[in-house]
Amino acid sequence: MSQQPNSQQIDGEQEAECESIVDSSLGQELEKDECQILTTVMGTRSLNDGEVLVKEGDAENTLFILTQGKLIVSSKVEGKEVAVYAMKVGECAGTRAFVDLAPRKATLTAEGDSTVYTLEPENFESLLDSHPRIVYKIMRGLFRLTHMNLMRMNVETQELSNYINKSGGRY
Repeated sequence: MSQQPNSQQIDGEQEAECESIVDSSLGQELEKDECQILTTVMGTRSLNDGEVLVKEGDAENTLFILTQGKLIVSSKVEGKEVAVYAMKVGECAGTRAFVDLAPRKATLTAEGDSTVYTLEPENFESLLDSHPRIVYKIMRGLFRLTHMNLMRMNVETQELSNYINKSGGRY
């Protein structure tokens, strides 16, 4: 006989969901009540060790927030899958596919048991009329993530240039 969760359990679960979202790089500006509204249009996906979340080239446009475990980001280089990054809890994946509705540029694979919150573009857009401020804050978060990635890439490009030209440090 299954037991129905009481309202206190549901509130605790929703609060935990909100905590994970607000602690993420995407939801830093959200108030608790805004976060609770956002969770109504989000899903959850649990992954086992080695399970693939999405593959490079997939047309899926879901945005992912890693809330537990680790995801390995990999890409095909000369026909071989090469790990390029290990995502940590609180990081997001799929911002480009989510915004541009473009195919995936990387494969995401769980390393250990992992959990992600998911957000589909259509579900997110359903908040436009009823909660435009939440949409605005999430879009600011997406822009901030994109900007941070661009800045990181600029630093890495400069370091690579310094290495190749043997300038700016000891190599």
